Amino acid sequence: MDQDQLLAEIKEANLTYLMLAQTLIRQDPDEALFRLGISEEAAQTLSMLSAAQLLKIASTNMLLCRFRVDDELVWNLLTNHQVRKVDNDTTTRLHASILMAGRFSESV
Repeated sequence: MDQDQLLAEIKEANLTYLMLAQTLIRQDPDEALFRLGISEEAAQTLSMLSAAQLLKIASTNMLLCRFRVDDELVWNLLTNHQVRKVDNDTTTRLHASILMAGRFSESV
């Protein structure tokens, strides 16, 4: 992948993320805060952006979304690697969601 293609992919990912975030925020702001892991102020700003503003922001050369999972335990639960006590996929994903929700509430 050359540099131009990489930048085009980043811009496309940014625009897709911003459009999804804006839709989630407008439909259910509280759920959007949790799912996106953003502050209320950021959500308010995103909800008010015009299409032209979204395009302008998306055209940056840096990826706007980021991984919220920075914990080895959560990664292991999501990928079912090294999970010893629980064999049920639904239970491990629920456990990962609970851990992530707890971390989100700590940051707010």
